[in-house]
Amino acid sequence: MWKWFNNNHKLFTVLVGVAVMLGLVMLWQQNDGSDNVVGYSSTTVKAEIVSILEEGTVDMGDTTQPYQVLLVKLLDGEQIGQTYQMEYGKYQLLSDNYKLRIGDKVLVNLESMGDGSYGIYFIDHVRTNVLLILLLIFIVTGIAMSGWKGVNSMISMALSILVMFIYIIPQIIAGKDPIVVSLIGAFIFLSISQYLVFGWTLKTHIALAGITFAVVITGLLSVLFVNWARLNGAGDESAMYLIQLGDGLDIKKLLIAGIFIGTLGVMDDLVIGQTSAVIELYRGNPDMNFSRRFKSAMEIGRDHVGATVNTLILAYLGATLSMIVLYTMSSVDFSVLVNINYIAEEIVRSLVGTIGLFLAVPFTTLAACWVVADEGRLGKLVHIFGPLINVNTVKSIHHH
Repeated sequence: MWKWFNNNHKLFTVLVGVAVMLGLVMLWQQNDGSDNVVGYSSTTVKAEIVSILEEGTVDMGDTTQPYQVLLVKLLDGEQIGQTYQMEYGKYQLLSDNYKLRIGDKVLVNLESMGDGSYGIYFIDHVRTNVLLILLLIFIVTGIAMSGWKGVNSMISMALSILVMFIYIIPQIIAGKDPIVVSLIGAFIFLSISQYLVFGWTLKTHIALAGITFAVVITGLLSVLFVNWARLNGAGDESAMYLIQLGDGLDIKKLLIAGIFIGTLGVMDDLVIGQTSAVIELYRGNPDMNFSRRFKSAMEIGRDHVGATVNTLILAYLGATLSMIVLYTMSSVDFSVLVNINYIAEEIVRSLVGTIGLFLAVPFTTLAACWVVADEGRLGKLVHIFGPLINVNTVKSIHHH
């Protein structure tokens, strides 16, 4: 079975890719018409600016800002094709100085006033085209740099998004345990992604073992420190909205699930890197003893961990930058700042995730070194679990 899989790796990749793309298209078009409470509800529709009726400036307390009175045409919803007058920046404080232009597409809230008329309010800009262009540049750049392996990686990324939106999130909304659901979902897309990129090989099995170990450790540490630090998961605005919905969602468990899901991408890269390092050391010198191979691979791992930790910490700091600036401008003492729920959540999130990465490196390195340490054992494992690496994939990468 694994021989057929590895020999037809590209065909399998194309089939999975087509299935994932169809799933994403269906997900994009899905609309159940349900209401929600974050400013974007069933009355939020797309509209296009068709003319500018008035422009000027208005004083909003200590701030002077531009305003516009616009004529907009609705692009969807029950009132599609109808035009309405909309005031932009005249009565609400704007968070930016962008002016709307004819042809711009925006999100608006259309509310019935009870007398047959409608009130229309600006919600946000429509950014779909810009985001799609950026996504296209990302895909082209990734494939140009990595060849066929880049195609596999893009499909894996799309698969992760699909599993998140068709399994993990619906199951959590349905009241299932967020931690269990996230673990199952993570295992599904990680398994498929790894086999998609690297084939049915010992390399893939070792990497999955390392990732599973790290995820379990990260999950246990998350449960321990979220409870120990008495975090409740209600540190940001989204969590507060979920609490107000009152549908029985366990926000604390949602926080724990988010911690190990957030580290999976970095963990995936780190574990695969360590597995590859050990295998390449073995291929370069099969006679190297266990101790020396382990030490050499760990040297590579330490460098990788050092760079990865900086990436992870800076990512979390960047995510909380506006909050940190706000509290710093308010002269909040640092000892108080780190105890604020939202900040404490990010500290626990980053440190727990980093500890998981630390532990994943020696475990994965040890497992990979054990697999290649004995030729007899390696032969038996290859017979049962497939080759050490997918030769077809390696040839394809070298060809590119």
